[in-house]
Amino acid sequence: MWNIDYAWVMYALLVPTVVVSVFGFYRRIRRWRIGQPIDRFDQPWRRVGLLVQNALFQQRTLRQRYAGVFHGMIFWGFLVLLVATTVVMLDHDFHLPLMRGAFYLYFQSLFVDILGLLFLIGILLAAVRRGMLRPKQLIYSSESFWILAAFFVIGATGFLLEGWRIAATSDPWGAWSPIGYLVAKGSAGLPVETIRLLHRATWWFHLVLTFVCIAWAPYTKMAHLLFSPLNIYTASLKPTGASLKSVDFETSEVFGVNQLSQFTWKDLLDLDACTECGRCTAVCPANASGKPLSPRDVILDLQGLLHREEAGPLVGSAPALSAEALWSCTTCAACVEACPVSIEQLPKIIDMRRHLVMDEADFPEMMQGALESIENRGHPFRGTPSTRDDWAEGSQVPEWKEGESYDVLYWVGCAGALVERNQRTVRATAKLLQKAGVRFAILGRNEKCTGDLARRVGNEFLFETVAKENIEQLNARGAKKVVTSCPHCFNTIAHEYPRLGGQYEVKHHSEFLAELVREGRLKPKRTLDESVTFHDPCYLGRHNGVYNSPRELVQISIGQSPVEMPRNKSNSFCCGGGGGMSFVEEAKDQRVSHLRANEAVAAGTDTVAVGCPFCMTMLEDAVKATAGDKAPKVKDIAELLWQAVEE
Repeated sequence: MWNIDYAWVMYALLVPTVVVSVFGFYRRIRRWRIGQPIDRFDQPWRRVGLLVQNALFQQRTLRQRYAGVFHGMIFWGFLVLLVATTVVMLDHDFHLPLMRGAFYLYFQSLFVDILGLLFLIGILLAAVRRGMLRPKQLIYSSESFWILAAFFVIGATGFLLEGWRIAATSDPWGAWSPIGYLVAKGSAGLPVETIRLLHRATWWFHLVLTFVCIAWAPYTKMAHLLFSPLNIYTASLKPTGASLKSVDFETSEVFGVNQLSQFTWKDLLDLDACTECGRCTAVCPANASGKPLSPRDVILDLQGLLHREEAGPLVGSAPALSAEALWSCTTCAACVEACPVSIEQLPKIIDMRRHLVMDEADFPEMMQGALESIENRGHPFRGTPSTRDDWAEGSQVPEWKEGESYDVLYWVGCAGALVERNQRTVRATAKLLQKAGVRFAILGRNEKCTGDLARRVGNEFLFETVAKENIEQLNARGAKKVVTSCPHCFNTIAHEYPRLGGQYEVKHHSEFLAELVREGRLKPKRTLDESVTFHDPCYLGRHNGVYNSPRELVQISIGQSPVEMPRNKSNSFCCGGGGGMSFVEEAKDQRVSHLRANEAVAAGTDTVAVGCPFCMTMLEDAVKATAGDKAPKVKDIAELLWQAVEE
C-alpha cells in the first residue's frame, strides 16, 4: 500500500461486501436447517484427517490426472495467496513485524510468486479443458467462464502490482519475487510517475474485482470453496454399504423422501457442495449403458429445488428425478466413491425409492414379483423348483439345530442355494471348509433372504421383517461367526443386522478361505494352467474395501497374480445386478453386464473369476453373448481354489 491514498475507502467497501456475502451464505445455511437431524460431528480427529487428506492435499481430486492437477494448482495457489494477503494485513494493520527477514524473502516473495504462477497456469488449463477439450461430463455455463476470467485477472493484476512496486521503488530484494521482477524489468523504460499511476489505478481495480468475487461467491458455484471442505468434514465415516438410514415405523407418517425437508441437513449440504464436475455420472454404469440416470443431475436438480425454496414433491419434478431414472440405479456406489467432495448420492436415491415403494406402491413389475416371492417363500426367485438345501444333498453338510454348537455358520444365500450354476460355488466352498476341518453348519430351510434386495429396492418394512426372523434363527443357535459366499449377504449381516440385534463376526468366503490357507489348513496340491482376470464385486470391494483376499486366492490357485482389467478395485465397473436390477429385463442395448463383459473378454484370459453369485449370473450370460464360442469361463474364486487343493 506504499502508493495508495485514502486506504480507509477499502474498509468502507469491505463492509457492504461482507454483508452481501454473509447474507448469501446465511440463505443457503438456513435452507439446510429444514432437514432432519443427523450427527456428523463425532470422531473429530478422524474427520480432521479426512479434511487434510481430501481438502488440503486433494487426494480424491487428483484421481483424475489432468483435471486433478490443474484443480490442485488453482486450490493451492489460491490458498497461498490468501495466506500472503492475510500476512500483509497483519503486518500493515496490526503492526505485527511479519514482512521481515527470511520469512519475507522465502515465503512472502519467492514461494508466493511460484504458487501465484501455478494459480494462473491452472486457470489456463481449466479454460483449455472447458473451451477446447469439452468433456461431456461437464456442465457448460457462462458463470464458469466469468469465474475463471475473474480469477485470472485477479492473479495477473497481482503480479503487475508487485512488478510495478519493485520497479518504482528499486526494491533491492525484488529479484526474490521472480514473476514480479520480470514485470519490473519489462517496465524499466517507463517513467516512475507513469508506473505509480498505473499501479494506483490497477490496485483499486484489483481490489474492487476481488470484493465483487467475495460478494458474488455464495450465489455461484464458488460457494464450494467453503461448502466442499465442510462436506468432507461431515462425511459418513461408515463403509458405503452401511450408509442407508433406518425408518422408525412407529412414529413415521411417511416412509420415504419426497420433500426436501424429509432429507437430513447433511443431504441438503451435499447439494450445495456439488462442484458440477460430473465424475459421478462418468462412472455410473446405468448412465454408461444409456439409461436416464445421472447422479450429477440428481444432485443438481435437487439443488435447484433447494435454491428456489420449493416445497413440492421431488420425484417426477425433473428428468433426473423421474421414477425411471431412480429405478435404473444398481446401487454400486461408484458415484459416491468418485465424488471428490464426499457427496452421498446413493442414500438419496434409495430414500426416494422408498417413497415410490412404501408411500406410493409404485415400482417395476418384475421387482414387485421378487419382493412378493420374498414375502411368500423367503427368497426372490419365484418359480424356482429348488429348495434351500438341495445343493447339499449327499455332501454331509450338517444343518444347525437349536441346542447344537458349531464354530461357523455358513450362510448360503438365495442366489447360492437356488440358482443352479451358483450351487457349484456353494459346494466348492463347503468342500474347502470340510477339507480344512472347520466345524460349520448351515441353516438349511430355516435360512431366508437377508433382505438386501428389499432394502435396496426401497421396501424397508420387508427388510426389517425378514432380517428380524433371520436374527432370531441365528441367535437361537448361538451363532457368533458367519461366513457367506454372497457379498450382498455379507454386507447386510455385517452392517445392517447389528441395529436390529444381530451382532456377529462376518466374513466373505474369500477372506475366510485366505485365512485357512495362511494357517496351513488348506494346501494347494497343484497350480492351475490358466490365466485369470478378477472382477471386483461392488458389495465386496467398493462397499466394504475387500480387495486383497480374492486376488490372494487367485494367485494361490494359478501361481501368479490375476490380469487386471483397466477398471478394478475401487474403480471397478458394476456387473449390473445390484439394486434389484438382476430381476429386471433390460433392453439389449442397455445392458450394464455387456459393458463389463467386453472389458473382461478384452483382458484376454482363459477365466473370469468372480466372488459374487449375482456377478456370476450376470457375467456368465454376458460373456457368452459377447464372445460366443471363444468366451472365457466364469468361475468363482472358491471353485478355482478347490481345483488347486483337491486330491
